[in-house]
Amino acid sequence: MEAKAHAKYVRMSPRKVQVVLDLIRGKDTKEALAILNNTPRAAASVVKKVLKSAIANAENNYQMDTDKLYVSETYANQGPTLKRFQPHAQGRAFRILKRSSHITVVVKERA
Repeated sequence: MEAKAHAKYVRMSPRKVQVVLDLIRGKDTKEALAILNNTPRAAASVVKKVLKSAIANAENNYQMDTDKLYVSETYANQGPTLKRFQPHAQGRAFRILKRSSHITVVVKERA
């Protein structure tokens, strides 16, 4: 049995989110929340919200014991990219890609 939570269209690059997700993958949920509280990256607050949502889904929808939960899977897929242009010298324009991501956290119960 597993419980999932998604955060879609987060205005943050998947590459930056993936660094934070790698920290909590495979850890108990309480330990993962402690790691996220002390991680000084912008993605940590977003991932913390998704993890809390997954824990709440496990407790309320699947009647799992929250003390036995661990983070089994985490991934950040690429969402749509906003394309913007920055004016530069001599009439040129440079493209700026504002990336977004879809974050998924899956929690399972330890046997």
